[in-house]
Order: sequence, then structure tokens, then C-alpha cells
Amino acid sequence: MKKFQPQPGFVVKAFRFALDPNAVQERALRSHCGAARAAYNWAVGWVTASWWQRRAEETYGIPEESLTEWRPWSLPGLRKAFNEAKHTDPRFAAWWEENSKEAYSTGLANAAAAFDNYAKSKQGRRRGRAMGMPRFKSKRKARLSCRFTTGVIRVDADGRHVTLPRLGTIRTHEPTVKLLTRVRAGTARILSATVRHERGRWFVSFQAEVKRDLERVARPDVAVGIDLGVKTLAVMADSTGEIRTVANPGHYDRARKQLRRASRVVSRRRGPDRRTGQKPSKRWEKANAVRNKVHHRVANLREDALHKLTTSVAAEYGTVVVEDLNVAGMLRNRRLARRIADAGLGEIRRQLTYKTRRRHATRTIAADRWYPSSKTCSGCGAVKAKLPLYVRTYRCDACGLVLDRDDNAALNLAALAAAATTGTGVAGDQDTTPAVSKPRGADQRTRTTRPRRKAEAGRAGGATLPHQRQTETRDRTQTEALTLW
Repeated sequence: MKKFQPQPGFVVKAFRFALDPNAVQERALRSHCGAARAAYNWAVGWVTASWWQRRAEETYGIPEESLTEWRPWSLPGLRKAFNEAKHTDPRFAAWWEENSKEAYSTGLANAAAAFDNYAKSKQGRRRGRAMGMPRFKSKRKARLSCRFTTGVIRVDADGRHVTLPRLGTIRTHEPTVKLLTRVRAGTARILSATVRHERGRWFVSFQAEVKRDLERVARPDVAVGIDLGVKTLAVMADSTGEIRTVANPGHYDRARKQLRRASRVVSRRRGPDRRTGQKPSKRWEKANAVRNKVHHRVANLREDALHKLTTSVAAEYGTVVVEDLNVAGMLRNRRLARRIADAGLGEIRRQLTYKTRRRHATRTIAADRWYPSSKTCSGCGAVKAKLPLYVRTYRCDACGLVLDRDDNAALNLAALAAAATTGTGVAGDQDTTPAVSKPRGADQRTRTTRPRRKAEAGRAGGATLPHQRQTETRDRTQTEALTLW
């Protein structure tokens, strides 16, 4: 399916608003989200049934040309098959007319994307970890979400209501002036709307094609390097030599005492038990709602703090240099996992990337993951062989520079802004320079890429999809030290 491309001078932007549905509207919202989940499960079962059938026929010695045909997992193919099955399938025949067709299209589109990701991962055409075969979504754990692409989708003129297909007019918890003003001026066009239940509230996100209005940054000629951490959330050093520190608010640590009390109350109530089929008591549900409210508040505070930090940085500097941190690997450290997750290090880079590119037309540079920003002297460029994590002060043996460890790393990151535009490969400019191999300034070779796991006999479709041929990644040596300016 062809990807949507906005017209020149426009970008695709999302506007998110909280909803205040009444009891009838909330039941309708849950029904639509449940229909999307049911359609997704139907698609997964319908496609994989042919896989298992072919696997069984192969054990009988049936030749390849006589095996059961593969069922298509493309969105048009799934829609055609579902429209034929919904009238006769007892799982849908009695109630499918109660919801909008967009609810079922949401589940089918998600299933088609899941199968595409699985096939590309097996064929080596998808980055990241190996994707498993799509599985059924649980009614208890599935996230409530539904997307509308056709029908009546609008922001009402009063600025406090939105209208969605089959759901009608729903009041919003906050004004919709930001989107309504653009729509009236003709600088925005609504493309789709997605309703979602998150953190105890219902939200609607409008995907709109918006005229791009670039905002000039305060210091366009200044580059800043940001060293992220746990004890100190961010240390920012710019190309003028100024260093600023942002303390880690630690929202989760502040709420741990309150969470312990709420969790203790929940543990003393009669909760659900899937093994015995025991239903939770009303007191357990009330206590669990109180505990969830604390978790939701922590998540909201963290999100607000990260947005304020990234917005201020993107609006001030013309070039932002961040580290390419392996956050997933860092979370495996059981001693630091809680604090790393609370800091939101990966979210900071994601927000800086889209805010600099879309709002200000500036650039974000991601330093190579193996670049020794902490081991390199920001004065002379000498690189230490080892620098344990508990050593918080950097002392250069060559020039005698004594500096805080995080400040030294931030200065080195700021120096990468000048090297990124020359194409040396020391830092990758995601916007302008092509992908090149990047040295890390160390005397160790990158380990061989971990091979993908082989297809197991018990997994449907695993034996027929090819694997990616793995190659070893080699590094170039760093010929000369970097200078800050």
C-alpha cells in the first residue's frame, strides 16, 4: 500500500485531546475497541490456519504443488475474506452491525502489519530484534484503541466537542482551539482520528496535514552536546563553553512510599485468579484503581518534564548532539533498571529528533554508540583505556585537565557537531550525511552480529522463510583527536 505523502510545504502532525464521554459513549468506545481486537484475532487465526495445514500435509508426504494454498495477509485480502465470514461466523454474525466498519478495519490493518513485520524479520529486511509470529490478543491485556479514517471526523465549532463515526459528538476535557483555528484558516486538514484508553482516561488523536510554520531558534549558530545520566538527568555543554545541568526529578522514587501503601492495601483484598476462575472483589477493584492512579500521575509528571526539557533545548540551539544509548541493554542491569526507566533516556532522543526537524528545521546528531565521550579528554583529545563508572572526576594524564566526568563528556559531544558535516564518520548526521561506518576510538573490534535463531519445527511458517546472511561489522581507527572549536 502506497504511503501517504503530504503536499509541499505541509507536514503530518497529531493533535491529542482528552475526552469526557458519558456512560453510553464509554460503552460504545469499548465496543469499538473490542471489535478491533476481535477482528485482529480472527485474521491471525485465519492466516495461520493455512500454515499449520501445510505443515501437517508435509508430514503426510504430499508434494509441494498439491499443498493447501497460502492465505493472503494483505489488508485488501483480509478485508475481502472478513466481509464474507462476518455474516456466517457465529463469533460476529449477531453483533458486528453495532460498530463502525472502521473498527474492524483497524484490527485487520494491525494484523496485516504484524504479518509483514514477521516476514521481513525472517527475510532479514527489518532492523532490530527478531520478530515472532503474530499471536492472539488477550481481552484482559489488550490496549483499547480504534482508528477512524472515513466518515464524519471533525472538531466542532464550539471548541469543546469532537464528532466521530457511529460514536457521535463527544465532549472534550480540554479546548480544541489549537486544531480548530488551523482548520478554519485552511492551514490544516484532518486525515484520521484514533481513540485510545490510556492511564485511566480516553484520548482522541487527530492526524492532520498541517502547513509547516518553522520557528527560528534563539541561537542558530550554537551547538550543544547533551550527556544523559541517572544521577543527573542531563549535562548540556554548548560550543561557547557554557555548561548547564538538569537535575533528575525522580518522580517514581518520590512516589514509592505512596505506592507501597497502595500495593499493601491491594494485596489484602481478594484479587482475580485465572487458574481457579476467581473474580476480583469490589474492594479489590477500588484499591487497584487507587494504586493505578498513583502510577498514572507518575507517568504524567515524567512526560511533562521531558517535554519541557526537550522543547527548551530544541528552541534554543541550532545543532543538538545526543548519544546513541542502548537503553534496552541498560535496563538489564537490575541495580539501575528502575532509575534508568524512570529517567526516560530513550524518550529524550525521540522527542529531540522530531522537534528539531519539524518545528525548527534544525538538526539532531546521534553520536556513535561506541564513541568514548567520557574517556576522551576535551582539552587535548587523549583517550583513556579504562574509566570505571564510579570515577566521577576526569583527570587527563597528558595535559593535566581535571573536570567532572559528565561535563567532559558533554564537551566532547558538542565537538562532534563540526565533525558530523565533514563526512568523517565520527558522528552520523541523520538528516544530511549518508550512513558510513563509524569509529569509536577504542582498540577493540565490534563483536560479530548475533545470528538469528533458526526456524523451529513447532512454529508455523518458520521453515519456509529465508534467513538473513550475517556479516561482521568492522571499525576504522581514529586517526586524529577531535577539537572542541
